[in-house]
Amino acid sequence: GVHRGWVFREYCAWSGEAAVMILQYAEALCARRLVLASASPRRREILGNLGLKFDVVVSKFDENLDKSQFVGGADYAQATATHKAMEVATRMEKEERLPFMVIGADTVVEAPDGSIMEKPKDAAEALRMLLSLQGITHQVHTGVGVVFPDASQPGKRLIKSFSETTYVTFASLEEAEMLAYIKTGEPFDKAGGYGIQGPAGAFVSSLTGCYFNVMGFPVHKFANIVSDMIKDGTIKL
Repeated sequence: GVHRGWVFREYCAWSGEAAVMILQYAEALCARRLVLASASPRRREILGNLGLKFDVVVSKFDENLDKSQFVGGADYAQATATHKAMEVATRMEKEERLPFMVIGADTVVEAPDGSIMEKPKDAAEALRMLLSLQGITHQVHTGVGVVFPDASQPGKRLIKSFSETTYVTFASLEEAEMLAYIKTGEPFDKAGGYGIQGPAGAFVSSLTGCYFNVMGFPVHKFANIVSDMIKDGTIKL
């Protein structure tokens, strides 16, 4: 009861605050072509809540960057997200109606030992991930890459990338609980083998940072950054 209520209040606070910042530009942004380079229904929902209209063009980037070349999960997710957005932007450059903005995102879970978890390939891997996270605090990183193609100069583009980190603590879990969760099929399209907005929300004893970041998109930071870029003239509507 208490935890669910707390999460709900935080959810509403972040949603409202982020929406207010970008609300004054929403109408002008909707007049431009915005593209989300992700198939994630959660990202579609979060961006849609800002009142933005966008096309979904799923990135074909392989997501095969060498994790050992990055300082940590946040840098890795940021680089992957940027590559996703760049791949879609490059593909769409020949289209008659060039996108104003292409948004890529990538979410990973980083365990305390520094290992980076993406989506589990099978039930055994999902169980290994959940076992390694139970009873401890881990980090969830979402990287965002935003590409602004330049209609007047084909091939030229402005790229803005950033990441956000949320600290998530799992309660101690019984293996039977984890197996029952895996049976639902929920873990397989989610980094770290869980989705906070589904039944696995019951595993979370506490959270520090942006809830939406764990869902897959740091809406508050995105709204802040895009609003600042419009205000300072970096991008023109």
